[in-house]
Amino acid sequence: MTLQLQDLLDRLDERLVRQAFTHSSLVDDRSRSYERLELLGDSVLSLCITSELFRRFPHHTEGHLARLRAYVVSRETCARVAIAFDLGRRLSRLAPAGHDPAEVRQLSRNSNVLADLTEAVIGAAFLTFGLETVRPAVIEAFDEHIAFAERSHVDNKTQLQEVLAKSARTVVYRVVEQTGPAHDRRFQVAAVVDGEVLGSGQGQSKKRAEQMAAGGALVQLSSRERSQRPRKVRLLARRRRPAGPADEGHILGEAAAGEPAETLSAAVADTAPESPPVVADDTVPETAPERRGRSRRRPRRAAAGD
Repeated sequence: MTLQLQDLLDRLDERLVRQAFTHSSLVDDRSRSYERLELLGDSVLSLCITSELFRRFPHHTEGHLARLRAYVVSRETCARVAIAFDLGRRLSRLAPAGHDPAEVRQLSRNSNVLADLTEAVIGAAFLTFGLETVRPAVIEAFDEHIAFAERSHVDNKTQLQEVLAKSARTVVYRVVEQTGPAHDRRFQVAAVVDGEVLGSGQGQSKKRAEQMAAGGALVQLSSRERSQRPRKVRLLARRRRPAGPADEGHILGEAAAGEPAETLSAAVADTAPESPPVVADDTVPETAPERRGRSRRRPRRAAAGD
């Protein structure tokens, strides 16, 4: 029988449960918090999801599988799983005495803390029941998120990296500002390409802020690409003005029938419209006889006996 993650949680040892739901700010010794269990659970979760994606999608490439896994095991997804299992309320109920209730309540609603709780519970379940029991429970808890990742998730950071690789460029993510207490941080990150900020984003985790910044950079690059595209100009062909009554096809047809080249040249000359001479400074151009009359003949050389 396949047990759900909630069933495994209910069967855990009480001491292990308390450790899995204790934030480091609520104890003096950090080793008594959930941090060690969270580290273990993170690795177990990644193994379970990776093996399931490998089995479920046999035709996906390594890059596609990596993008799906990045979303499924992200802190945002883990926080949603924690909300579904109401892990935040259990943290409030198991919090050590003597702490400010408002602070504990704020911890129980923080998305980063909720993501940590999911991984800590998985780590505790792994220690108690082993991988063969934990694996189907983890897959069942994350199943809807696997389906969503396959259907519609877009990894902005990976997509931006692929776009920049075409022009041998890279992106650097810089934390511009971080605000809030340690358990409720907010990060503002800039996506910098060739020293220029192309996008910025905010989130409760650096990864989330980087995804937002990468999305802004993609929008900026797409806008620039559209503006730099050359406009298409449609050129209209000039219509040829016919040379005369006899078209070119008729003349060429006569030549093809055996007319000599001289006949073809004469035919073309006959069809060309006669252009008036260009007159400059009111000077009347000379006629052909006048030009011949003015031409000087070269004198004959005298013979030797003359």
